[in-house]
Amino acid sequence: MKNTVSTLLMQKQSGDKITMLTAYDYTTAKIMDECGVNALLIGDSLGMVMLGYENTLPVTMDDMIHHTAAVSRGAQNAFVVADMPFMSYQTDVREAVINAGRLIKEGGANAVKLEGGAEVCPQIRAIVNASIPVVAHLGLTPQSVNVFGGFKVQGKTQDKAEKLIRDALDIQDAGACAVVLEGIPAKLAEVITQKLTIPTIGIGAGNGCDGQVLVYQDMLGLTSGHTPKFVKRFADVGALMRHGINEYITETKNGSFPSQEHTYSADIDMTAVLAKEGC
Repeated sequence: MKNTVSTLLMQKQSGDKITMLTAYDYTTAKIMDECGVNALLIGDSLGMVMLGYENTLPVTMDDMIHHTAAVSRGAQNAFVVADMPFMSYQTDVREAVINAGRLIKEGGANAVKLEGGAEVCPQIRAIVNASIPVVAHLGLTPQSVNVFGGFKVQGKTQDKAEKLIRDALDIQDAGACAVVLEGIPAKLAEVITQKLTIPTIGIGAGNGCDGQVLVYQDMLGLTSGHTPKFVKRFADVGALMRHGINEYITETKNGSFPSQEHTYSADIDMTAVLAKEGC
């Protein structure tokens, strides 16, 4: 069954946890969709995990449309959410609607996601009025990394916690259909989840949210270096890939690949062929 805004809301109401993973290409999206993941997020995190940037800020609309279209072709049932990249919605409401429309029309997304609280409510209202579902994003918002001074947990003081609660209520009133809560204390995320009628999707926000999202390269062990505290590695696919690649290199160099079972044959007299060609 196709996951939609309505089915995600029903999951919140029934207590059925929502599953979301990032996806950036057709093959991965198809596998995740076949597994029954409720929602796929084409995050601007692709800037780091797919394009090698230091953060999400260099990602462009063209980048997002390209990857969103690939994921959309692989997702038959998952609800496809595409991030609006940095500076695609912050400066102008009209531009925000146009860019959101491109992700739907050219990328095939079912919804767009943008970061921020009360300050982006005009954009949320306008996009929703254009019949485009909006997923909001509060807490540790990666596009604000320079303001935060790095990737730091948000909402740890009473004032900041209260502001996040107000922002959550504001974005709900503006028409958001769901909200991602990233990098905030679990108790705060639980309070926000209880106060909202729309689903909350947590990442580094504890298990009191209505669902969870992870970057798939993190949860499958494809990344190296620092691993955030909130990430659980459910499989070590990176190690499996390295083993397979090393085996390929070894067998190619020692001549055992390709073997007879991987080689085509034909009933041809090569002596006659060479003679005819004068070789």
